[in-house]
Amino acid sequence: MTRTHLFVIDNPADELARTLEGLLVVASSPLSLDELAQAAAEPLERVEAAIGLVGERLREGRSGIVLEQVAGGYALRASRGAAQACARLVERPVQRGLSAAALETLSIIAYLGPVSRPEITRIRGIVSDAIVAGLVERGLIEEAGRARDGGALQYRTAPLFERVFGLTDLSELPRLDDLGGTQEELRGRIEAVADMGAG
Repeated sequence: MTRTHLFVIDNPADELARTLEGLLVVASSPLSLDELAQAAAEPLERVEAAIGLVGERLREGRSGIVLEQVAGGYALRASRGAAQACARLVERPVQRGLSAAALETLSIIAYLGPVSRPEITRIRGIVSDAIVAGLVERGLIEEAGRARDGGALQYRTAPLFERVFGLTDLSELPRLDDLGGTQEELRGRIEAVADMGAG
């Protein structure tokens, strides 16, 4: 009697899904479908199908890592069940390590970005170049091109900012008029110095 051996043959889509997972693990920012297709050297249609498999495998409640769409691409994040432990390891030290000046600068960029170093300096009333450089080094902000007139380099929050502070996107930031006080009073704390400098 001949014994039949069963061999598990990988589905090409499964293999591509594993490749996409690997790419997302090593990526420092979200990757678009086009970027994933280029890195995997696969047609866009196959990547679209395979990213669906990744999302199914890594869905909330099934895995400690979940796939999310953020900042125009795909990224991996910790599941809600693992978020508290991850916060103890990663998020709190990052936030704790930010000075009041860095948090103020980060707030200006989050609410008013893209914004240039001279604008940040004008708003804060103190030279902010070193703080901006430190936030870039930490990966919390990134370059966003130059002003329309070809002037100073501008900065915006980076995808890591949203991930560290638990946001899907910047629309989830507290609205200035929801933080107490009048809209003018709160916005004034960010813009008053700039308004005075422009006057």
